[in-house]
Amino acid sequence: MKIIYLHQYFKTPEEGGPIRSFYLAKGLVDHGIEVEMITAHNKDSKVIKEIYGIKVHYLPVHYDNSLNFKQRVITFLKFMYMAIDEAATIKGADLCYATSTPLSIGLAAIKIKEKFSIPYYFEVRDLWPEAPIQMGAIRNPWLLRYTRDMELRIYDQAEKIIALSPGIQDNIVKKVSGKKVVLIPNMSDVKFFEPQKKNPDFENVFRTKNKFVVSYFGAIGKVNHLEYLLDSAGASLEMQLPVKFLIVGDGAEKHRLEKLGHFRNLVNVEFLPFMNKKELRELLNVTDAAYISFANKPILETNSPNKFFDALASGKLVVTNTKGWIRELAEDNQCGFYTDPERPPDFVEKISPFLKDKTKLNRFQQNARKLGEVQFSRQQQVSELINVLM
Repeated sequence: MKIIYLHQYFKTPEEGGPIRSFYLAKGLVDHGIEVEMITAHNKDSKVIKEIYGIKVHYLPVHYDNSLNFKQRVITFLKFMYMAIDEAATIKGADLCYATSTPLSIGLAAIKIKEKFSIPYYFEVRDLWPEAPIQMGAIRNPWLLRYTRDMELRIYDQAEKIIALSPGIQDNIVKKVSGKKVVLIPNMSDVKFFEPQKKNPDFENVFRTKNKFVVSYFGAIGKVNHLEYLLDSAGASLEMQLPVKFLIVGDGAEKHRLEKLGHFRNLVNVEFLPFMNKKELRELLNVTDAAYISFANKPILETNSPNKFFDALASGKLVVTNTKGWIRELAEDNQCGFYTDPERPPDFVEKISPFLKDKTKLNRFQQNARKLGEVQFSRQQQVSELINVLM
């Protein structure tokens, strides 16, 4: 079997960021399936290279998290048309596996199906266009209708749909009848990340000695609404808690949030640059709790954030300011808690028992690791995908 894999933001562990597609594609290759990945990079020309048995087609489409909505749409459309042309160079493909976001990936898959008679499976990571609609990025009535019609068309023409969370799965099932919608959540890399005793050298690097460390790592955009974390840091500072907050990553909101933290004199908050997987493992070594943050919008409760699964794998207490299935997993498995983002003292109340009782902290951290191993290991998710394909 030969698969064309469409993912505009394909990353390797060396690059860092979300690497679900890397592990899925490598797992398919290890199973004897030929995979050609079509993706983008911030260079001026196309590059084709083999990475761990995956033939990767890098198309020259510049993208970074600082782009505004209009600029992002332009890059989405550019990649879509270039990906269709690139697919024409790949001979003998049996299937196209297209993963969102953006939703325009689905349009590329449709065109590949129409032009080259290659059926496609569509993987839904976030519910577009509903997420940008609720965030206020799409307001034009015509554009609202067009994007919603486009979403239904992509679902309808897919052979199968893969959802990354129960909320995403339920949402799609309500919209399309008689379509196979399979749940394959994000993955915990329990081989790469392991619970470890804090390394004094790393504590010196991150300046966290004798501190309870709460880390946020990932995109820093409007969707993440890290003002909530700053509010929690302010409440912790007011109550003189020995907590240090590390915010790691890049995005359009980072500079503004840094200025806001400085203005509020949040001396317990430190911003750090984007980290690759190895650097993130060092950060997690000194981390006690991982903070999962999203804007207070119902659609964002369906998200399947990589940071949550990395936190499970490394055995960290999970703090989430969003409801939905992540909160349910954390609370039902006693590996974390929900904090009301609109009430910062709630964070202080709920984190304090873990500061006072190391036994309770260790128990919750062990439960997090167990959840990652039992339900979300990458070996399980690769096997699920292979079963779907076969």
